[in-house]
Amino acid sequence: MAVLRVGVLVSGGGTNLQAIIDAIERREIPAEIATVTSNVRTAYALQRAAQRGIRTCVIDHHDFPDRTMFEQALIAEFDSQRVQLVCLAGFMRVLSPVFVHHFDQHIINIHPALLPAFKGLWGHHVHEAVIASGARFSGCSVHFVTEDVDAGPIIVQHVVPVLETDDAATLAARVLVEEHKAYPEAIALCAGGKLRVTGNRVFTS
Repeated sequence: MAVLRVGVLVSGGGTNLQAIIDAIERREIPAEIATVTSNVRTAYALQRAAQRGIRTCVIDHHDFPDRTMFEQALIAEFDSQRVQLVCLAGFMRVLSPVFVHHFDQHIINIHPALLPAFKGLWGHHVHEAVIASGARFSGCSVHFVTEDVDAGPIIVQHVVPVLETDDAATLAARVLVEEHKAYPEAIALCAGGKLRVTGNRVFTS
């Protein structure tokens, strides 16, 4: 089976990146990380990649006059490394239609809630909204990235209970455990060529 070349976009600590690295090293995913690229020079995710000998790149959005030029630099980095699948792992920038269409149906993201509910939120705001809604379950969703934020076809979802004693922090911790399982699972499905997208639904073969 061919090895999928993955490019990871990060802005922060990179725990999902670490989960992907670990799954690849355990040979659970027929993939290799071609580049870990961040818009934040101090992102700890870059250190995680460097420790494993993975190529890192910093493309700071503040260094560009507009989003178009910033994203053209991202595209140039990923194209130069022959990236076949772009993974957003805590990347805190909304990507424009230009970037999305360049990698059409080859960009995936993880969201810490059960889409299509609670889309457009991030970080603790998601978990606060889930608790405030009275939902009895939450979880995470890995989905293809489209022009509309958090609206692309869903690949994998993992579910956790919302407990009476939960606050945003405790719920986030429980969801994060599942994120570290769901993201590698979704990449493995992409790498195995087992996905078919029809409309806004994903089917596995």
